[in-house]
Formats: sequence, C-alpha cells, structure tokens
Amino acid sequence: MSGTASPFPDRIELTGEGLVLRDWTEADLPAMPGLFDHPDIAYWTPIVSPFDDAAARTRLERARKLRAEGVAVLLAVTLDGGAPMGEVMLRRAPEGTELGYAIGPAHRGQGLAVRAVRVMAGYAAEQLGADQVVLELEAENAASIAVATKAGFARLDVPLIEGEEKGRPYALQTWGLTLR
Repeated sequence: MSGTASPFPDRIELTGEGLVLRDWTEADLPAMPGLFDHPDIAYWTPIVSPFDDAAARTRLERARKLRAEGVAVLLAVTLDGGAPMGEVMLRRAPEGTELGYAIGPAHRGQGLAVRAVRVMAGYAAEQLGADQVVLELEAENAASIAVATKAGFARLDVPLIEGEEKGRPYALQTWGLTLR
C-alpha cells in the first residue's frame, strides 16, 4: 500500500454499545503496561512481553505508522473517551478485513471486547465498505471464542492458519461476521 493515501482519517472516534473507541494518545502511555503486561495477553496475542514503558511508546508509534500506511487502525477501548481499558484493532489486508482486541485484566467480564468488536465491525461496513470481518483465534482460547460467538461470528470452513510466534506453534481458526 505504499505510495497510496491512507484509507483511514487522521483521527477516529467511534461511539456505540456504551463505548467510545478513540485514538491512543501520549497521555495513555502510563496506563498501557497495566493493560498489556499480562500472561494471557503475552500468550494469546502478538503483543510484546514484558510490556513496559518502552513497549508502550513503541506500540503508540507503531499504531500511528500502521494508520499512516493505511494498513491498520488501533483504538483505545473506553467507556467515555477517558481512561483506556483495552484495545481494538482493524487491519486491512488483501485477503480481507481482520479485527483483533485485547482487554486489560482489570476490565474483563464487562462485555467490552464483544461491544468493541461490534462497533469496529460497524465502522468497517459503513466507512470502509467491508462485506465481512474476520477474527483469527486459537481453538483453545475459550475467552476469545466466547467473544466471537457473542458478537455474532461463525467459524468459517477455511484452512487453519499455522505458524510460530514467541517460540510456540499456533493454529488459528478463522471466524467471520457477514456485514451486508
């Protein structure tokens, strides 16, 4: 996508489902380690571990770079535009529009991931013209499978995505939500 304009605006704030999904800011840097430095996040996601202040700065810079390149948008999940409670991601790729999320351990059990995924799926349909969004999940990740199911996704009959990350093999199932 280099050489083309980003399909994403410079600023994004999405509201719905009792949430405000907003851009990460410098003011969020101190909160990010508390959200992302957790064994579950280290195990199930590609987010770096340990996640410290330097990792927070790198993640913020990466989020800005991916947006500018038109590859992905990473937004803080909040209730009111204030303190971040997690993150939701939308990535555009030749094979489709993928969503992802990570909710800080102190904020789990409130349906934040389900609601954030639904709001981001709405954005993908309305602003990007996506017909479908997907989640790529490990079958053993019961919490993420529950999020997918509650958000209306169904497992797609496509080959597993296999690889290795952080020294461990993985096999991802693809779950899809038809938007149109």
